[in-house]
Amino acid sequence: MRKAEVRVAIATLALLALAIVARADRKTRTLDVYWIDSEGGGSTLIVTPAGESVLIDTGNPGGRDPGRIVAAARAAGLARMDHVLITHYHGDHFGGAAEVAQQIPFGTIHQRTIPERDPDGRPQSSFPLQIKPYREIAARRAALAPGVVIPLQAAAGAPTLELRCLAADQKFVAPTPAQARSRNPLTGTVPPKPPDPSDNANSAVFLLQFGAFRFFDGGDLTWNLEEKLVTPYNLAGVVDVYQTNHHGLEVSNHPVLVRSLEPTVVVMNNGPRKGGQPGSFAAIKAAPSVQARYQVHRSFNAPAEENAADEFIANSGDLRGAEALKCTAHPIKMTVAPDGKSYTIGIPANGHSRTFKTKE
Repeated sequence: MRKAEVRVAIATLALLALAIVARADRKTRTLDVYWIDSEGGGSTLIVTPAGESVLIDTGNPGGRDPGRIVAAARAAGLARMDHVLITHYHGDHFGGAAEVAQQIPFGTIHQRTIPERDPDGRPQSSFPLQIKPYREIAARRAALAPGVVIPLQAAAGAPTLELRCLAADQKFVAPTPAQARSRNPLTGTVPPKPPDPSDNANSAVFLLQFGAFRFFDGGDLTWNLEEKLVTPYNLAGVVDVYQTNHHGLEVSNHPVLVRSLEPTVVVMNNGPRKGGQPGSFAAIKAAPSVQARYQVHRSFNAPAEENAADEFIANSGDLRGAEALKCTAHPIKMTVAPDGKSYTIGIPANGHSRTFKTKE
């Protein structure tokens, strides 16, 4: 058996417990979200009540992350990725796309304009070679811009489902009349940081709504742009679940953003030594709305006591380099009830499960 096949087999076994649950969920028309372990890369899989799939970012190239994504998709009973959303052009977010597409077909790729040169302005970059497999994926392409709504199928009898782009390329949706009437009192309370010249600042930002339930995924959006998203007007509003921006790095996760979103639950898509920095933990802990914190990995970038409690962490090891291939790659899974009024977040590997009420 080839190494790539071994990696897929290991990931499939790690996710096997999800398969039965996923099939049951399809009958009850839940909305499911899987945070896949891409070791600090980006890969969030959404399965709608109608059975449609949305993959936000595709992890790194090299077999490991694509194998884990495909294993999660198969455990969820998926035969294709209906929608693939790429937040920005860093290898840990678009790099695995071509390898995933070789194993499971893509419907539509939703993307910002692909840059001709390195998006971070590095003159000697290998970006043209890195982006080539992504350019060659056989799939329909659709442009991402603020205000774009991803066309998702409605499930009979289910609440309204909407996945909307709030920001991209440092541009934002206009405030609604209600938002424009309420200036955020946190405006200007935290100093800015130096401008971010990287493509992280251009990240596409998404808000998923299912009835009253709301989930925020901001890619790798960074500090100054995060502030613009919620000040002087909070363009995102309050949410139930916040996926930490930029894997929990402290150049992101602006305290004003976190407090303005008022999440009940925070999920950090970090690696053992990527993301999960003290500044981000501090911003999350200071937000009075937060009732629970989940991490894809235990962070070794911060003191042990800064991490969430053990039961809220999917993977605890500190494997590095080639050893990371041996990581058990346990996912975090969220299931939103068919009426959108509650949601359950669990770690199938350790049996943890906790249910939260959706904000009204």
